[in-house]
Amino acid sequence: MPPIAAADSGVQSQAASEAGLHDLVLRSLDDDKAVDVVSIPLAGKSSIADHMVIASGNSSRQVAAMANHLLERLKADFGIAARVEGLPQADWVLIDAGDVVVHLFRPEVRTFYNLEKMWSVEVPAGPAAA
Repeated sequence: MPPIAAADSGVQSQAASEAGLHDLVLRSLDDDKAVDVVSIPLAGKSSIADHMVIASGNSSRQVAAMANHLLERLKADFGIAARVEGLPQADWVLIDAGDVVVHLFRPEVRTFYNLEKMWSVEVPAGPAAA
């Protein structure tokens, strides 16, 4: 196989892996009855990840359970030992799985920080923006 085809094959398998990771996150949150799940594509907006997923749980206990289940699934299915912050309090848990960053909130904490607005606001074009 020529080197170019091998390189293309590697890019395709990486894209499939990223899509599989994103799908796993969404399935895990759905299985755990996450509320108001939002996926924000970050490709082209930020180099931190390709997707940011934001979801809520109805209580700290549910947020912690969703986070723990997701961490277990990431390890079992992809061999990813994701970095996690905020799990002891479980008001806002951040899970960094590389290409997908997941924020899990209690509803009132999510409303306070309003990450969706921060990442989806378009900067107006024109003299004021310059």
